[in-house]
This record gives sequence, C-alpha cells and structure tokens, in this order.
Amino acid sequence: MDNVINTGEMMLPVYEAGCRDFGENKVQEIMDKIDKMPSDVRWHMIGHLQTNKVKYIIDKVYMIHSVDTLHLAEAISKEAVKKNVIAKILLEVNVAEEESKFGVTTEEAKIFYEEVCKLPNLKVCGLMTIAPYVENSEENRQYFANLRQLSVDIGLKKTDNNIGAELSMGMSGDYIVAIEEGATYIRVGTGIFGERNYVV
Repeated sequence: MDNVINTGEMMLPVYEAGCRDFGENKVQEIMDKIDKMPSDVRWHMIGHLQTNKVKYIIDKVYMIHSVDTLHLAEAISKEAVKKNVIAKILLEVNVAEEESKFGVTTEEAKIFYEEVCKLPNLKVCGLMTIAPYVENSEENRQYFANLRQLSVDIGLKKTDNNIGAELSMGMSGDYIVAIEEGATYIRVGTGIFGERNYVV
C-alpha cells in the first residue's frame, strides 16, 4: 500500500504557513519526503526506531525523540561517530507505565540518562513521553507534569552533557494541556493533516 501523503504534497501548505519542523514515525517516511521538501525543513524522528535503521537517518534528522534503550543510544552514537556529526536526542520515558508503550520508567530515567551521557557524539536535549489515549485531556496532566519535574531533577546533575530543557509531549487530543505543563515540542499531525488514509 502507498501512503497518500508520502509525496509530501500535504506538507507544503504547512511549510508555506511558516512551519519548519516536521516529525515522522517511520524512517522510510522521512526518506521518501526529505528530497521533496525544501532543504531548511528540520526532520524529527518521533516513532520507535530500530537500531538497524539508524544509519539511514543519522545525518538527515534534526532530532531523534524516541531513544528508549541504552542499546539504541549506543547504535546512534556509533553511527554519529562514523558520520562525524553530533546527534541530538530525547530520552523516551514511559511516565504512565503502559505496557504497550516504549520508554524507560521514571525510576530508571536518571541512571539511563547518566549512561547515555557517557557516549560520544550525542547531545541529550531533553525528554519525551507518550501519554495514554484519553477522552478528557486533563487526565494526562499528571503525566506531563511528572515529565517536567523529572527534567528538572535530572538537569540538576553535573555532567559534561547536561540535559536540555526540551519536552516532547502532547498530541492532537491533549496538546493544550501539555503546553500548559511545559511542552516545547507537540505532535499534532492528526490535528493538522487529519487521519491517515491509505490506498492500494
């Protein structure tokens, strides 16, 4: 099946309205669109990233939002060294501790951060979380507030690669609450482009 927005045509009006940051869930979608969009677009990898796909995007994306294991961080570091680039990453935290979601727990996050900071050619820019799907966005406020507090707690640690203040959290259904709790990146593809449509 071909995704009908893989051409990037739906993105152009958003670009023309002033947006320069675009996120994709899959490596292939970035690769399909990168040459079809203007060169000043900043691409963000926001979906689950497999280690064997890192080499394809390491020097093409502005930031990887979904670093959820030390193994993945090591793979990103290795490829970044090969390409002589500094990879900007966010550490994914499963604040709500949903079994269906990726990411370390809040309790694991500090140690995870310390281990990642030892790796070369990585810049930890902040944290990311995916909150539960809820009808009432207020139900997710606690998770966004907890991620913000975790960022503050980790940021107090004195390391050479001190954590940044970026917080990637909030989607089309709860982004307003996320912004109120300190989100600097929100993921609102459905809110802008609508639901995904596929054709055979």
